[in-house]
Amino acid sequence: MTGRANSIIIVGGGASGVVLAAHLLKSSNPDLRVTLIEKRPHFGQGIAYSTLLSAHVLNVSAAGMSAYADDPGNFWRWLLERGLASQDRAPVYAPRSVYARYLGELLDDLETREQQTGRLRLIREESLSITPTASGVEVALANGTSVVAHLAVLATGHDEEPAQGHAVRMGSEADTALDPDRSVMVLGTGLSMVDAFLALEQRGHRGDIIAVSRRGLLPSPHRKGNPIKLDVADIPLGTQLSYFVGWFRDLIKENQKAGIDWRDVVDGLRPFNQKIWQNWPASAKRRFVEHTKAWWDIHRHRMAPEVYARVTEAVQSGRIRLVAGRVVDIAKGGEFTVQVQSRHTQRLETFEVARIYDCFGIVRDISTSSNSVVRSLVDRGLARPDPLRIGLDVSANCEIIAGDGTVSAKILAVGPLTRGTFFEIDAIPDIRVQCARLSKQLLG
Repeated sequence: MTGRANSIIIVGGGASGVVLAAHLLKSSNPDLRVTLIEKRPHFGQGIAYSTLLSAHVLNVSAAGMSAYADDPGNFWRWLLERGLASQDRAPVYAPRSVYARYLGELLDDLETREQQTGRLRLIREESLSITPTASGVEVALANGTSVVAHLAVLATGHDEEPAQGHAVRMGSEADTALDPDRSVMVLGTGLSMVDAFLALEQRGHRGDIIAVSRRGLLPSPHRKGNPIKLDVADIPLGTQLSYFVGWFRDLIKENQKAGIDWRDVVDGLRPFNQKIWQNWPASAKRRFVEHTKAWWDIHRHRMAPEVYARVTEAVQSGRIRLVAGRVVDIAKGGEFTVQVQSRHTQRLETFEVARIYDCFGIVRDISTSSNSVVRSLVDRGLARPDPLRIGLDVSANCEIIAGDGTVSAKILAVGPLTRGTFFEIDAIPDIRVQCARLSKQLLG
C-alpha cells in the first residue's frame, strides 16, 4: 500500500499501539487524525507491562527499549532524568511497571501536544469488529457506537490461550489463596514460568515448584557483549533448516575459538532474522516451529542476570525442579495427582500438587483467539491465519490478507499478530522498526 491516509484507527492501545501512534504523530501533516482504542483502563500496558511486581523486569536492557526507532536512547534518557538509573550501573533491566509508566508518559505528552490540533483521540472501550466501507473502515465498539477512518491498524499484541483443563493462569480469578508450603506444578519452563516463580516468591510461597516442558530447558542469561558484524552475503538464505542450523552452529564454534561469547553471535544475527525467516521454504518454517524453536528461544530470549541468579539458585537448592516430559494424566482428589512421562526414559513419575499453573503462554492457533476483532475478521473471511496459524496472514507491508487471498488496502496489523510473516516481532526493538516503516508507508 502506498499513498497518504489522513485518518487512522489503531485498535489496541498496549505497547505496539502506543509506539505506532508515536511514530505516526511525528508527521507534520496538520490533517492527520489518529484514534487509539484500548479496552484496558490504562494505555501502554497490555499483558506484558501490566504487572506491578518489581521483580518482573524487562528481558531487554534499557538501552534497547526506546519507543522510537530513530532515537534509540530515548528510554535510557528518560530513566536517567527521573533518577531511576545511573550511567555507572549499565546495563539496566528496568521493572516492566516502570516501562508502562514510560509509555504512559509518552502518550500523555503526545495528548497534551496535540490537544489544540485534535490529531490524537484516545478511546477507552473494547473494539468488536472492523468493517470495510466504500471510503474506509468502521470500527464497532462494545458501547454501541462506532468510529470511522480511512484505515485501521490492528495492534492487539499477544493473546493468551485460556488455561487448559485443571490448570489456572497466574494472577487470574482462579488463582486463589494457596497453602504456602504445598507443592505446585508449572506447565512450561520459559520466561512465563520465571514470572510465575517470582510472583510465588513475592507471595511468600515456600513449597516446591515442579516445572514441566517437553525439553525442561531454562532461558539463558544476558551478558554484556558486542554483537559480531555480519553481512547479508554471509548468511545462507533460502536453504533447508538442517543446512542453516549446521552453518549457524559452525559459526558459533568458530567465534568461540576466538574467545567470543555465543550471545554475540546470536545478537549479530538479529538484524537479519526476519529476512532469514521470509526466505525459508514453508517446510523449513514448519520444522523450525515444531522442533528448533524451543532451543532458539532459550538462547535468543534471555533473562536479566539478576533474575537468572535467583532462578538458578532455586533450581540448585531443589526449590524448582525442572522436568523434561509431558503430562499424561491428571486426577483431582484433595490435591492433584499428576503423571508425567519422562522425555528421556519414557517412565512415568507421579506428583502430588496443590495447584497447576498454565505458563505455556500465547495462543498457538490465531483462529481460536479470544480477541473479538481478530475472531470477527477471521470468521467473516476478511482475514485468515498465516500458514502456521501463529498469527494473521499479512503482506510484507503489514496488510491483512483475506480468506480468498486478496490483500486489504484498509486493514493492517503490527506487532505479534504478524509473526507468521515477520517471526521476530515480539519485542520493542523489532516492533518500533516495523512501526516506523509502516508510518512512512501510510503517510507518504
